[in-house]
Amino acid sequence: MGIIWTIIIGFAAGVIAKFLSPGSNEPAGFVLTTVLGIIGAFVATFLGQALGWYRPGEGAGLVGAVIGAVLVLMAWSMMSRRNA
Repeated sequence: MGIIWTIIIGFAAGVIAKFLSPGSNEPAGFVLTTVLGIIGAFVATFLGQALGWYRPGEGAGLVGAVIGAVLVLMAWSMMSRRNA
């Protein structure tokens, strides 16, 4: 159930992160927004468990997932600027 919950939270986090940090180099579309949020939720979960904020098997909440999604979005923007 943890992975499914992370995916659901990740979807919402992707939508929120896209509104928080709009830009010209961001991914567009429903699928990419969902993927961005899911990756952000997994990043937040991994970092939170590594830092001891979450127990093993415990996922990041919505706020953590949004922060993770914003970090992934910033990395995406930096990589797309470098390639352009």
